[in-house]
Amino acid sequence: MAGNGADLLDLSLDELLTTTRTVRKRLDLTRPVPRALITECLEVAVQAPNGSNQQRWNWHIVDEPDLRAEVAEVYRSGMSGHQADPNRATRDIDYSTDEQQRIASSVAYLRDHLHEVPSLLIPTVGGRMDGADIFLQASVWGSILPAVWNFMLALRARGLGSAWTTIHLHKEAEMAELLGIDATKHTQVGLFPIAYTVGTDFRAGARQDLADLIRWNGAG
Repeated sequence: MAGNGADLLDLSLDELLTTTRTVRKRLDLTRPVPRALITECLEVAVQAPNGSNQQRWNWHIVDEPDLRAEVAEVYRSGMSGHQADPNRATRDIDYSTDEQQRIASSVAYLRDHLHEVPSLLIPTVGGRMDGADIFLQASVWGSILPAVWNFMLALRARGLGSAWTTIHLHKEAEMAELLGIDATKHTQVGLFPIAYTVGTDFRAGARQDLADLIRWNGAG
């Protein structure tokens, strides 16, 4: 679906699926991303299956430098609040390992350079899940997450990259006010930097042994 002339990388389907990585330090901050290319990737995104085909999503894209800087400040404020919260959900992670130190360095890099990323995307999905039961939560998330993943795959296929960040959601109300989002009717999904990548030679990531994770017929 490269209708606007974007060249697709020579990747098999499995290579595309297994090498679409979280990209932070390898985002090219100097190369503009054409709006037509982002639109092309969103055309792929909205082909994802979604609940009852309601398509209750909106795609807020920020590429104006001053507004982008304000979005980045909300993001940083969310991160500061998260790090200061003793009850944060990630408190049980051992950050002393080499892997976690590498990730922390990457996260810090994106925090410091987010305002320089050519374009930022904040998807929203219709409805609120505050206090909702698990059925409604799963239904709503299941109607937007496949589309966002489609978007990231489409970026990768065209030599771009992103990272699925959620830290600004600690300041969801502030971001909603900044971007004119009705926070009573729409839920923000995350914030996605959009940029060409420095090189396209990404590899599959290290994962746990699959044999330890599979459960057949309720065993284990």
